[in-house]
Amino acid sequence: MNTQPRRRATDAPPPIRPVKVSDALAICGIYNYYITNTVVSFEERPVGAAEMEGRIKNVSARFPWFVWEEDGTILGYAYVNTWKERISYRYSVEDSLYIKNGMEGKGIGGKLFAHLLEAVKQTDIHAVVAGITLPNEASVAIHEKFGFKKIAQFNEIGFKMNKWLDVGYWELVL
Repeated sequence: MNTQPRRRATDAPPPIRPVKVSDALAICGIYNYYITNTVVSFEERPVGAAEMEGRIKNVSARFPWFVWEEDGTILGYAYVNTWKERISYRYSVEDSLYIKNGMEGKGIGGKLFAHLLEAVKQTDIHAVVAGITLPNEASVAIHEKFGFKKIAQFNEIGFKMNKWLDVGYWELVL
C-alpha cells in the first residue's frame, strides 16, 4: 500500500528554471510587446535575438535570471542586474520582471519574483532597487507585497509615446 499522499496537479512545483541563451527569441517576444505598446520600458526600439542573447550571457554570468516555462512556452522572466557601474554599488542590483501579454493575473509574476528574491538572498547582494514608470499599479503592488518601500520619485524624467513620464523607485534592503 502506498502511504505517500497523492500529488495533485496544483501541487506541482512552479515551472521556473534558469534562463538559457536559447530563450532569447521568446524573451524578445515578451519584452518587445512592452517596448512597442507601453511606457513600462524606456527602450523605444524592439530588441533583436542577437542583442538579447548578449544581454542574457552578460547578466546571467553574474546574477540570477529565471524564466517561467509551460509546455515549451516562456510565459515570463525575472532577473536582477547591476544598479550602477561604480564599484561602491557592487552590493546593489535592480530587478526586472516581465510577463507575457495576456498572462497577467495568473500568479506567474508573484511566484517568479519570489523565486528570484530567494536566489538573490543566497548571494552577497544587500539591496534590490526597482524603477517603476508611473502609474503602474501591478508593478507597485507586487513590489510592495514583497516588502519593497518607495524611496523616491522623479517627475517627468522620461519621454516616450509623446508624453512625459514619472519614475518611482522602490527598495528592498536584504
